[in-house]
Amino acid sequence: MLFSLISLIIPLMAFATLRSPRRTARIARALWIAWAVVAWNVVFDHVVVAAGRLYVAAAASAAALPQPRYENMDAWMQPAVTRGLWLASAVALVILGCGLPLVGAAARRLASRQRPAIR
Repeated sequence: MLFSLISLIIPLMAFATLRSPRRTARIARALWIAWAVVAWNVVFDHVVVAAGRLYVAAAASAAALPQPRYENMDAWMQPAVTRGLWLASAVALVILGCGLPLVGAAARRLASRQRPAIR
């Protein structure tokens, strides 16, 4: 009985340490940064994959001509990589620009609530 009670209390104590404002803000910042990194990767990958599909379609139609010609892959993919870098970086910057100040404001608000009143 006592062991089962202790085994229930210890995880709750560990969870309570996660609720301190500083630690919570640190975890929230890490999650916002992780979200920005994942979004950057998704946007960049989407732009490059879309350009690759356009290149394959253009190469197939160029090869089907009566006098086939060669489509230069670099002419298609280099602008896509540049566009993907800029677009993905803009998306990540917007996410970080919104999330990190909000976390800072929430952390300050939580810290001011938990300070003991001075009388």
